Amino acid sequence: MPPLLPNPLSNAMPVKNDLPSAVASALADYRTITSLPVQWGDMDAFGHVNNVVYIRWFESARIDLLASWPSEVTMDGKGIGPILASVKCDYKRQLHFPETVHIGSKAGRMGRSSVDIEHAVFSEQQGRIAATGTSVMVVFDYAANHPVRIPENLRRQMDGNSG
Repeated sequence: MPPLLPNPLSNAMPVKNDLPSAVASALADYRTITSLPVQWGDMDAFGHVNNVVYIRWFESARIDLLASWPSEVTMDGKGIGPILASVKCDYKRQLHFPETVHIGSKAGRMGRSSVDIEHAVFSEQQGRIAATGTSVMVVFDYAANHPVRIPENLRRQMDGNSG
């Protein structure tokens, strides 16, 4: 088994520790919180953030979450890594530019080779959850081209949502 080193992407996105109290309170049950600005180009012809943007936010937040657990499951494209099996988003409120969103992420249901990553998008401007979602991540052996069991050390960390 390769050594368990911190993921080189552990500082890939702006994971904030100095959050406004409303954000910290609303997302207290989430392991990581990724803070991102809403860009002008994120809006669509209807004047609100396009639905696809939330999926990209979930992607950034998933990477932050995975990077928070030292493991042989990495994003380096070699050996075993994550692959997305499905993603679901429930839109609760419209978002507009200018805005900052905070995406909370944590591990949920775990299977043999998959884990549900639960997300909540908090609107700093509205002071509320604007969307929730689930990404199903599968641990995948890219060389053998098939799913593999979640490694025990990663399973323990995800089960406790601790690092």
